[in-house]
Amino acid sequence: MEMQTHSLKPRLSFWQLWNMSFGFFGIQFGFALQNVNTSRIFATLGASADDLPLGWLAAPVTGLLVQPIIGYLSDNTWHPTWGRRRPFFFLGAILAAIALFLMPNSSAVWMAVAVLWMMDAAINVSMEPFRAFVGDKLDTSQQTAGFAMQTFFIGCGAVIASLLPMIFSDYLGVSNVPVNGAIPDTVRYSFYVGGAVFLAAVSWTVFTATELPPPDMDRFQAQRKHARSFGVALREIVGGFGQMPKTMVQLAFVQFFSWIALFAMWIYTGTAIADNVYGTTDAQSAAYQEAGNYVGVMFAIYSGVSALAAFLLPVLARATSRKFCHALSLTIGGLSLASMFFIHDKAMLTLPMIGVGIAWASILTMPYAILAGALPASRMGYYMGLFNFFITIPQIVSGLLLGFFTKHLFGGHTVNTLVLGGACMVLAAVLTMFVTDKAEK
Repeated sequence: MEMQTHSLKPRLSFWQLWNMSFGFFGIQFGFALQNVNTSRIFATLGASADDLPLGWLAAPVTGLLVQPIIGYLSDNTWHPTWGRRRPFFFLGAILAAIALFLMPNSSAVWMAVAVLWMMDAAINVSMEPFRAFVGDKLDTSQQTAGFAMQTFFIGCGAVIASLLPMIFSDYLGVSNVPVNGAIPDTVRYSFYVGGAVFLAAVSWTVFTATELPPPDMDRFQAQRKHARSFGVALREIVGGFGQMPKTMVQLAFVQFFSWIALFAMWIYTGTAIADNVYGTTDAQSAAYQEAGNYVGVMFAIYSGVSALAAFLLPVLARATSRKFCHALSLTIGGLSLASMFFIHDKAMLTLPMIGVGIAWASILTMPYAILAGALPASRMGYYMGLFNFFITIPQIVSGLLLGFFTKHLFGGHTVNTLVLGGACMVLAAVLTMFVTDKAEK
């Protein structure tokens, strides 16, 4: 499938880019709370290290189901006041805020898993159209900057959200100890703040950004009427797999191994640090909960680095190429993640997070910038949603296999699983060099 010709779109100012991207601050606030604390919540409620990946399956499965559908629906939506993507931003934000309030009040593992399904589905409803939003509004010359601005807000939101449990514990005197198996107050209050921030930040974008109407409204209305048929919708959603542009197929392999690495890191950093640095595997101990807080610091570091790198990587990409920039970033991140095997001093844990932050910034920017130039404008939302399959499928594979590897190959030492994740990220770097970037051609 060849890219359709795009008419030149108005060049947006810095503050217009800011407004249209600010919602990602709230979205990543929710994701960061989930990434830092989900394994801790599951373990506190009684889940074993072997079971953690299975509990996490809720996140990728909901993304797998939700994102292509939301992308297809938003492609075929237009309202003179709400636009195309913003109704989905707002609906997802309301549902995500409710889930964030519910999550830390779970009293059993099954309940936490159920809320995780709801929370991740809601976050995906808000997040998926944001990627297409950049393709809708920005000319090709500004798309890398648009995704970089999103990455900046992702980093900023993740820094604050990741540090919240430690802030409540160390500076506000809130209890960090689970009482009678319940979630610590530090985690509960962090999720309450997260729910409010998520709704407020996404609402900012909803009410300050505008959207371009379809260039041919009569044709769009005819297509939308056609798309309302369930059979047509299902056929187009499923049929898009066979029509993916070549660049998208190549990036799929890069994404697959990148996200296996990230999923391993999110699931197992807490238990790995508790075991390798704090010397405990007892989820009810004070040392384990302290390790959980410090993982928030580590994740804040990589998120902060990504916020800064978001503006430096486009400069490197212009000087070299987007492929080289992404491959270099992934190599740095993979080696950094694997290096945690050798670290037994808490103070040294900041170093690998710097490398992971560089990789994270590139993962959130370069693949989408490369992809946007290869997609037809009329199906931008659908294909951005379909692209999410290559984020969720590796997470599902990880959820099914990482527990087995950890138990039977790594002797229960989850730091070894982080080494496996680092190796996968380096492999993704190699595969990046085989991607065709149409815009650079």
